[in-house]
Amino acid sequence: MTKNILKLGAHISIAKGYVNALQESMKIGANAMQIFTANQRRWTAKEISKDIAKSFIKTRKEEKILSVASHASYLINLGSPKKDTYEKSIQAFEEEIERCLSLEIDFLIFHPGSYLDADINESMDQIIHALSKFESKLKKSSLRLLFETTAGQGTNIGSTFEELHYLIKPLYKKIPIGICIDTCHIFASGYDIRTKEALNKTLLDFDNIIGLKHLYALHLNDSKAELGSKKDRHENIGKGKIGLDGFKAIMQNSKLNHLPMFLETPNGDKNWADEISLLKKMN
Repeated sequence: MTKNILKLGAHISIAKGYVNALQESMKIGANAMQIFTANQRRWTAKEISKDIAKSFIKTRKEEKILSVASHASYLINLGSPKKDTYEKSIQAFEEEIERCLSLEIDFLIFHPGSYLDADINESMDQIIHALSKFESKLKKSSLRLLFETTAGQGTNIGSTFEELHYLIKPLYKKIPIGICIDTCHIFASGYDIRTKEALNKTLLDFDNIIGLKHLYALHLNDSKAELGSKKDRHENIGKGKIGLDGFKAIMQNSKLNHLPMFLETPNGDKNWADEISLLKKMN
């Protein structure tokens, strides 16, 4: 059997430019990369010039970066019951899609949203309606939108496989959509992945409820907080409550190790090269 090509990287800053981010990925031994395409603390951003986009696409091919993802702004809440926030979110999300398309990015990863003081089902229906607006824009593109699993804090949507199924089911035949599992988040929300057996059980639940065909990427993060804590606290690989055995199980699982994986662990500049090397050895 042919071994899967490992696609492993980290969330790299674009502070020194989009092309520099690709080069920084190479320096840490990565062949995948996640970025913010713009300042994630602002609603608006400059349009990416054609020259910058062309240079990014060319450099990516030269550096053999196999998978690139963008993480949408944390300000975006497509499920917000507040009209102003919802309208800003639609606009910001559309602009994010445009930036991803210009850079020929593979995945746009985003948090589903938060229902705040509204009904959760009404909020999820609003998210579905919002994303349906982009059907024509995404129809002929290679960009895929990915809901990120959440940790279950407050009124955030997407911490259970049932909620993600609710969102995916009416959308996947309309737009390119899928799921990105964040290991810290699903652990915090109550899905055990600390051993091979626990991981297999969680993946079986995912497959039965959502379907593994909808899983397209992973965020690799250990967890400072305990199983089921509902706390989103990232930790370095093997230093948290998931532990090395959990990540070894992930790296050796044929249902997962063909997917692009992105580190979002603390102190990345100091640790990512070592963590990527460690994860490669586990594979």
